[in-house]
Amino acid sequence: MSATVTTRRRRSIGKWFFDTGWRHVVGLIILAFALLPIVFVISSSLNPQGTLTGSNQLFSAIGFDSYQRILSNPQAPFPKWFANTLIISGITGILTVFLGALAAYAFSRMRFAGRRVGLITIVVVQMFPQLLAVVAIFLLLTTIGEWFPVLGLNSRIGLIMVYLGGALGVNTYLMYGFFNTIPQSIDEAARIDGAGHARVFFTIILPLVTPILAVVALLSFIASVNEFVVASVVLIDTDVQTLAVGLTKLVSNPRYADWSAFSAGAVMAAIPVVILFLLLQKYIVGGLTAGAVK
Repeated sequence: MSATVTTRRRRSIGKWFFDTGWRHVVGLIILAFALLPIVFVISSSLNPQGTLTGSNQLFSAIGFDSYQRILSNPQAPFPKWFANTLIISGITGILTVFLGALAAYAFSRMRFAGRRVGLITIVVVQMFPQLLAVVAIFLLLTTIGEWFPVLGLNSRIGLIMVYLGGALGVNTYLMYGFFNTIPQSIDEAARIDGAGHARVFFTIILPLVTPILAVVALLSFIASVNEFVVASVVLIDTDVQTLAVGLTKLVSNPRYADWSAFSAGAVMAAIPVVILFLLLQKYIVGGLTAGAVK
């Protein structure tokens, strides 16, 4: 009797593994593969030696020398880089959401000449990589800087304007699809009560599209924090550079690359992104789920 019960248990465990158990194994492998770079960067930031070869053994040496070194190095003003990144990314995220929402509302609710061509153009322009526009951006900002230095090279405002122009297309098309899920009968009812486009947009439409606004704000903020190519061309002086540009200097010297300080800076640079994601998580997850069954 006991042998029969044991055989049934073995068979049930084997059946469970072939049905669903292997999925858990695959999930654990993927989770380990995704977490390994994060664990390695944290281990490298805590390694006082400052080299990657000394970080191959995870958490073999633990210390906060690299954090102290990057925060107190006058040649690498990390606090200024951190502040510049927050200012540029924050303003870019807010203005990107606002301008993208205005454009998406116009394409979704209004009918005008060139509407279809404009939507197609937005999609086509995004096919070209940003690297192709670096030379044009440099020449454009150089010319504008001769007349308006605040918008030229080595200007944070100029970099924000470049980011807004590049992010408007894809975000507009993304918001346009979400705006179309809002019934136009709501707009018509508001217009019967005497509301104009501005009042309908700010008081009715924007509260209903909060999920897509949160998604666009998060993506725009992350893209601005991680962007390097355009920022390295526009921002020249050390005091106005962002984290992506400034931290690269720590590992650009072929004789000595302070990878430990670089890892410490990368860990601290990820904190605002994580905080923003946690703050917007309920809007992203809950709002998109509610919108899917609307």
